[in-house]
Amino acid sequence: MAKKRSMDTIQKKDAKASFIVGLGASAGGLEALQQFFQQMPANSGLSFVVIQHLSPDYKSLMADILGKYTEMDVRQAENEMAVEPNTVYLIPPKKNLTLKNGKLMLTEYIHGTLNHPIDVFFASLAEEKGGKAIAVVLSGTGSDGTSGIKTVKEHGGLVIVQSPGTAKFDGMPRSVINTGLADFILSPDEIVDEILNFSNYPDLIRFEDHEVFLSDEETFSQIYAILKKASGIDFTNYKRTTVMRRIERRMVITHRVSLSDYVKMLG
Repeated sequence: MAKKRSMDTIQKKDAKASFIVGLGASAGGLEALQQFFQQMPANSGLSFVVIQHLSPDYKSLMADILGKYTEMDVRQAENEMAVEPNTVYLIPPKKNLTLKNGKLMLTEYIHGTLNHPIDVFFASLAEEKGGKAIAVVLSGTGSDGTSGIKTVKEHGGLVIVQSPGTAKFDGMPRSVINTGLADFILSPDEIVDEILNFSNYPDLIRFEDHEVFLSDEETFSQIYAILKKASGIDFTNYKRTTVMRRIERRMVITHRVSLSDYVKMLG
C-alpha cells in the first residue's frame, strides 16, 4: 500500500472540521475512491461524503472495501446523522442524501425515474458550507454532478474533477470539464494534495495588514487593469473586501502565498 500524505507540516485547527468533501462516483469509481483514500491522511480534520450510483437491490460492501484503504471510520449514512471530522460517510441504496444543519438527511427516491443523487448532494453541500464545500467528480457515465458543481462554484466552493485519462469511464468527468468550472483536473491521488491545500488556506495565506492592503491604490489598480484585460469586466465598482476574498481564493488555487507573487503571475 502506498504511503499516505504526511500531515506533520500542516497546522490542524478546529475550524478545518467544517470543511466537507463530497465525492461523486459511478461506473469505475471504486478504483478511484481506493486511490483517493489510500493517499488521504486519516487525521486531516476533514469530513467525506461518498455519493455513488448503486443498484436498489445491491447490498453494498463499500464500507468494508474502503475500510481497507483508510484508517478513518467508514459509515453508511443514516438519517439525521451528525457529520464528524475524519469520517467517511456512504450513501445507502435507494436514497438521496442531503446536508442540513450539520446533519445528513436521507430521502427515498422512486427507482426508474430520472435521479441525480450527486447533483442533489452537491447542491445541499454548497448551500450548507459555501466556501468550505469541496466537490469531487470521479469516474462515471452520464452527467450527474455537472449541475451540482455549478451550485458549489456559485457559493465559492472548490471543484475538482478526475482527469479523463485516469478514469475508467470519462463521461461524468468530461461533462464537468466542459462547463469550464473545474478548478483542478487531476488523478485521484493528486486530488488529495489540492484538497489539503485548499482546506488549510487560512493558515497559508495571511495578508500582514488587511487595512493597508485595502487602501493600496497602486496594487488594486494593477489587479483591476489585468483582470479587465483578461475578462473584459471592470471590477472597480466591486467592494474591495469582495475582491480581496476572491483574490485570496485564487491565491490558494494557484499556490501563491504572497500578494506580490500573485500580481506577477497575473501579469
